[in-house]
Amino acid sequence: MTASILHTLGGVGLFLLGMIWLTEGLRGLSGDALRNALARFTRTPFSGAVTGAIATAAIQSSSATTVTAVGFVSAGLLTFPQALGVIFGANIGTTITGWLVAILGFKLHLGEIVLPFVFVGALLRLFGGTRASLVGTALAGFSLLFMGIDAMQSGMAGFEGIVTPTSFPDDSLFGRLQLVLIGVAITLVTQSSSAGVATALAALGAGAINFPQAAAMVIGMDVGTTFTAALATLGGATAARRTGLSHVIYNVLTGVMAFFLLGPFSIMVASMVERGDGQVALVAFHTSFNLLGVLIVLPFAGPFARLITVLVPERGPHLTNRLGRQMLSDPDAATDAVTATVDEIVREHFSSLASRLDHSETSRADQAALRVISDALDETRRFVDTLPSGAPNSPQAQRIVATLHILDHLQRLYYRCTQTKRLETLQTDHRLRRLARILQSLTAEAATGANPERAEQRLNRLRRILRVQRDTYREHLLLQASNDQLDTDEAILRLDALRWLHRVVYHLWRIQHHVARMHAARVTASPRREAALEILEDR
Repeated sequence: MTASILHTLGGVGLFLLGMIWLTEGLRGLSGDALRNALARFTRTPFSGAVTGAIATAAIQSSSATTVTAVGFVSAGLLTFPQALGVIFGANIGTTITGWLVAILGFKLHLGEIVLPFVFVGALLRLFGGTRASLVGTALAGFSLLFMGIDAMQSGMAGFEGIVTPTSFPDDSLFGRLQLVLIGVAITLVTQSSSAGVATALAALGAGAINFPQAAAMVIGMDVGTTFTAALATLGGATAARRTGLSHVIYNVLTGVMAFFLLGPFSIMVASMVERGDGQVALVAFHTSFNLLGVLIVLPFAGPFARLITVLVPERGPHLTNRLGRQMLSDPDAATDAVTATVDEIVREHFSSLASRLDHSETSRADQAALRVISDALDETRRFVDTLPSGAPNSPQAQRIVATLHILDHLQRLYYRCTQTKRLETLQTDHRLRRLARILQSLTAEAATGANPERAEQRLNRLRRILRVQRDTYREHLLLQASNDQLDTDEAILRLDALRWLHRVVYHLWRIQHHVARMHAARVTASPRREAALEILEDR
């Protein structure tokens, strides 16, 4: 008895380890293929569901698909209803594992056949290059799946005649509810619905449970998998919390539907179960109710999304509500969220500056806007610091470098905006007022984000003009001061105000430049050259 328990637990452990390695290898091999597929083929909730199902089946990870979709929503690349389609489709994709287990594991008994592939996979992982190592990881993981199934079958065989369907709740309404809860508990313990389904298949094959009992447990496993996702989104970004809640509501409703379909489906597959194909019938039930649930909910994706939006309103600072710790599991998705956040902060900062240049005195609203921007800059910088930089020349690394440049210039621009004395001095002189109006107009235009290239060019032109004006205006002011036409202190204040204009325009220009780099994911100059340029400009 003890040996059987140990064999069963060991089999579950091998299966879980195999799933982890298989997913790790496949995700690494897919590279940007998952992101590109979701971005390219997700146009409607229906196409999102198809793409999500295929992507999840290919990489054996619904969480990776879901996190990527959340990142796209945060970055504005997908709407929430489109992302819902991806999430619903991912539920169908996860059922592919059950088919692999039922057909290749329990029907073909590949446990011993795949033993050499574990050795080959280990060698590739240890001595291969980057891609060969990922191939080895996936191959070893795939092999461990079937070794785990063999161990589970061996362990379950020891319970034959000891553990029978009568050992579990009977096939009544209350009994099925108890079995659903058992399925939920198994998923919470193993943190994998696939492992739970594999265990149910092994128990069904050993005769420990009958088909209705196994089907009720699978329903519970399908519902239980949402609790982990829901817990991961607590305290996270708005898009992630909405995704977690929509996943829970959808899976619970699908589970309720499956619960009432269990009886009719059991009658339909009774002949299959009698022929010994109960395991195939079980995974068919799992796929069928997930597929049916998607087909029913997709026409209502829009209203469903609006309901979730009402249930999970925006919370916290609006500039940084895209950022959440759960995004860190997918660095590319997290970088998408950072990019969208930085864009929003740039627009807010530019709009605030344009508004401030439109009047002579600093109001409470101006001060409140600056505080919001300062807090957003600090939070975004902390989030960026937690991101892995990736390969030196990867698009992600290039975007992070550009983001850090933008945050640095935004921080310095914020400091300039707190220099109220220099801002107020702009209104004391005709030339300063005229230059301030030009800056106000260009900043307001840049804040719209309508034409970043044009805004960058015009800001750069104004920067050059101000550099010339700085010299000629200094001579003009000093001449006035020497002739007692202007107080010396006032002359210094006005000269400082012009320097302020020049430095502000410089920061605006560099921000626009790096925003273009961030979106292009292409470094146009090395960090050393960028630093040299900025040192020269500071002189």
